[in-house]
Amino acid sequence: MHEKEAMSGSLSILAKNRAHAAGLGSSTNAVKYQNQDFEALRNKCLTSNQLFCDPTFPAAPESLGFRELGPKSYYTRGVQWKRPKELVSDPKFIIGGATRMDICQGNIGDCWLLAAIASLTLNGDILAHVIYPDQSFSKDYAGIFHFRLWQYGQWVEVVIDDLLPVKNGKLMFVQSVDQNEFWSALLEKAYAKVNGSYEALKGGQAIEGFEDFTGGIAENYKLSEAPPNLYNIMKQALRRGSLLSTFIYGNFNEMEAKTEDKLVKLHAYSITAAEEVHVDGNVVQLLRIRNPWGNTEWNGAWSDNSEEWNLILPLEKARLNYCAEDGEFWMAYSDFKEQYSEVEICNLTPDAASRVSATQWTHHQFEGSWTIGCTAGGSENNTDTFWKNPLYRITLLEEGDDTVDGNILVALMQKNRRSLHKEGQGLYQIGFSIYKVPEELYGTQCLQWKDEVYLGLPCSERSGIFRSQREVSARYRLPPGDYIIVPSTLEAEQEANFILRVFTEKQSDIKDVDNEVSFVLNDEREITAQDIDDSFKNLFAQISGQDKVVSADELRGFLNIYITRIQGLKTDGFTLETCRYMVDLFDDDGSACLDLVEFQILWNKIKNWLDIFLKFDLDKSGNMNSYEMRLALEAAGFTPNNMVNQLLVARYANNGVVDFNNFVSCLVKLETNLKTFKQLDRDGTGYVKLNLAEWLQLTCG
Repeated sequence: MHEKEAMSGSLSILAKNRAHAAGLGSSTNAVKYQNQDFEALRNKCLTSNQLFCDPTFPAAPESLGFRELGPKSYYTRGVQWKRPKELVSDPKFIIGGATRMDICQGNIGDCWLLAAIASLTLNGDILAHVIYPDQSFSKDYAGIFHFRLWQYGQWVEVVIDDLLPVKNGKLMFVQSVDQNEFWSALLEKAYAKVNGSYEALKGGQAIEGFEDFTGGIAENYKLSEAPPNLYNIMKQALRRGSLLSTFIYGNFNEMEAKTEDKLVKLHAYSITAAEEVHVDGNVVQLLRIRNPWGNTEWNGAWSDNSEEWNLILPLEKARLNYCAEDGEFWMAYSDFKEQYSEVEICNLTPDAASRVSATQWTHHQFEGSWTIGCTAGGSENNTDTFWKNPLYRITLLEEGDDTVDGNILVALMQKNRRSLHKEGQGLYQIGFSIYKVPEELYGTQCLQWKDEVYLGLPCSERSGIFRSQREVSARYRLPPGDYIIVPSTLEAEQEANFILRVFTEKQSDIKDVDNEVSFVLNDEREITAQDIDDSFKNLFAQISGQDKVVSADELRGFLNIYITRIQGLKTDGFTLETCRYMVDLFDDDGSACLDLVEFQILWNKIKNWLDIFLKFDLDKSGNMNSYEMRLALEAAGFTPNNMVNQLLVARYANNGVVDFNNFVSCLVKLETNLKTFKQLDRDGTGYVKLNLAEWLQLTCG
């Protein structure tokens, strides 16, 4: 990561944190995605009598894709972009309310998304939150539509135009059973926009779509290891408004292959109901399942027109509306466990737009990053760097209820990886571990980032096998106490941003384990000329010449001769810029040079910094790595937090390597900044206030 990228990212996180604190990004105050204001854009189009064309997601090849749907692909030959009014004479946004029957899959492998959309229609509150209902192709029509999506910890309002990709006169992607209805196609376009292209939607799990429509938290159950009460869990989840999906395992060659019972492998289905019926006095547990293709249904027991329907009362048969050629079917739970492989459940959170009663978790959310050379420590297999990962300390204050299956739910999500598909980057394998803090350290603030604090802590829980998924999550039952959560990638030095969400049944407190930024300066300004020995005065006379002061150029010449004599030190030497910073830091009289006392103070600093550098060059390579640099900075009196440390590594490390010149440059810059801050913070409040001219004076100097 370059310095500018690190600075930009840090400023972005800082701005986002402040905006979140003010309520921006909540379900009732969505962020305007790419700063596009729907009302302003629509009014502009209506005033100019022009239809909206979205410059941020244009009707162009790059919006389709990059490989299979790339500009030279067979699949994109002859593609045209047309508005619904060019396709049908009387287009409608929604006809008779949005239902799960409105979605049929097109020519892209995003059945996972369509399964999520189908389940979305079962909850009118959530549907109305995602799909702004007051939209049409008649009143105030300007070719512009908008949707609300949850994206990595915040709600965003996404604006699109209604130009849709068409081939051979038909929509290429999702479409409604009713050819005049377009809400599902437009929602798919909005989702493609936030992920970079339509092709970026290929492949995934329905749970990803569930979360992006609700802001909810996901859970996953392998049916081969299903708990005995899974059917009741699913039934209760549906009753609470949760979204459920399922799929069948298969190898790569079985992608969307059909079984003898007309089920499709590696294909996302949505679970839309759980009901019980009575057969000969016995209760049969049924599930209603939907194939987003709109056809291809299960043909086993309890399928459409199967003989089992003749065994129940007509009233029950009518209640379940069992028979329709629509891709939706019923099957017994016992058969479901045999046929399908996994179930995904998206639990609604307190922020979900639903009147259905959701479990009132206490919710904590953190944004973090794994940064090469700083916090990309990898899993526990990477013993030298594991504890460099971001750490989060949670205090569980109360016992959980015995009736609840777990009192803490932890979810780790890696951000924006789908949009990086076109660059050949995929999902990392991610996971997390939870460590118990010893009782003698409860409530203390001593748990900082240093390794020795954590070595030997007992691991209470793990997320399981590291998975190449957008999110991994797990539910646990933990007794009251303090715990450390360590999110990580499997391999060290893998860079990505992440969100850690923690939901607890009872009250809890959680915060990131990080240092408070501090700097302790040794006051060496009391030195006088009488304190300086004759040998140093002779050295100063040789360096300074007739004018009796040392310039930045003279300082550079002396230091670069001196450091070549230090064994075990690798460096390209000090730059003139670094020497100017050193002179500026210790030049009290504004002469742009150093007198004898000023030079003595600087020399004492340099010798101290050299001792620290050699001490923390643990492998005696002549350089420090970026992890050793943080330890050395603390020894020099400066304690950075994670964000500041990332900026320093981006600025002063070269491919993770810090030489002595850059180490000194870093400390000089830090000390200069601290000196300036203290001068401006006259009242010692810890805050300074600058106008624009003062800010530019400092940053441009």
